[in-house]
Amino acid sequence: MASRIYFDNAATTSIDPVVLDAMMPFFTNHFGNPSSIYSYGRETRNAIEKSRKSVSEILSAHPSEIFFTSGGTESSNTAINAAIRDLGCTRIITSKVEHHATLHTCVFLSHKYNIPVEYVELLPDGHIDLNDLEKKLVSSSSKALISLMHGNNEIGNITDIKHVGQLARKHQAVFHADTVQTVGHFPINLNTTQVDFITGSAHKIHGPKGTGILYVNSSTQISPLLHGGGQERNMRAGTENIYGIVGFAKALELSVVHHQSDYTYISNLKEYLRHSLIEKINGVTFNGDHAGNSLYTVLNVGFPKNEKSEMLLLNLDVNNICVSGGSACSSGADQGSHVIQAIGNNDKVNVRFSFSRLNTKEEIDVLMKLLLDLV
Repeated sequence: MASRIYFDNAATTSIDPVVLDAMMPFFTNHFGNPSSIYSYGRETRNAIEKSRKSVSEILSAHPSEIFFTSGGTESSNTAINAAIRDLGCTRIITSKVEHHATLHTCVFLSHKYNIPVEYVELLPDGHIDLNDLEKKLVSSSSKALISLMHGNNEIGNITDIKHVGQLARKHQAVFHADTVQTVGHFPINLNTTQVDFITGSAHKIHGPKGTGILYVNSSTQISPLLHGGGQERNMRAGTENIYGIVGFAKALELSVVHHQSDYTYISNLKEYLRHSLIEKINGVTFNGDHAGNSLYTVLNVGFPKNEKSEMLLLNLDVNNICVSGGSACSSGADQGSHVIQAIGNNDKVNVRFSFSRLNTKEEIDVLMKLLLDLV
């Protein structure tokens, strides 16, 4: 079997060997429950707090504002639920290009509490229309939750969360930013960004699956989503995922150390594929603000529809190339991308290519040779 080529790093990344090395002692010798008072427990408790301090310093937050969770989905659920349940929000403002962890939660809470969900208009390039956001905030005196993602996981567009934060403060709104695709890939300074909640996930930055963070601004007081114990300073019940927490912190540390070199290298890969596609495939288009304010890790491509290209994802998989048509969080079902539908580009066969520092130009050359046959 030919070796596989992996271009779906926005879905998940392989774990960095250095991260795995940092985690291994907590699978073996350091196995104590962090809530125990004896030495085994103190060792793991110390590792958790050391990890929390590391994460908070990188994000310019206070350690007391960082909570460890099972991932981005739990973090977003906790924040959105708390905004309605604890912070007095009686309407939700979001967009139709959010991750389903946000969209489905907002719809669920809308039905549960009988509150409206409003969707911000999108600009032609897929960016959030910040003028429309302000109009919606002005249109009602009801306290709003704004839930918008920082970096879109399908088309890569980056939203100016500093500007959104300023609008939120101006109109006394609560702001939750889904930063799963940007924590570790994009400098985030929570000391200068007016946001109530952000989220992060270790497996997007070469860390382990099943571990994430929730940042809760110190001025925001909420109750937990999960009850049953006093872990995470009474914010999240359940014995801590110690090896996952250590892995998250190490992965984030490495992402900061290598950020500039990774940014340059991966940006060049993205541009290399973009130019190759333009040069060799007629009618190819790109979704989102691909050459502007966009994630350097994501390129979403629209291929002309024909008999061959309709089966493109399947044929790439058969040829050991891993890509996606959208989010990887839909239980494996190819239902079409809600993001592509929202930006109105359904007349193409749309494929997301997402890169990491482990990809190479040689892999792109193999991909291009195959695409010429398949499209």
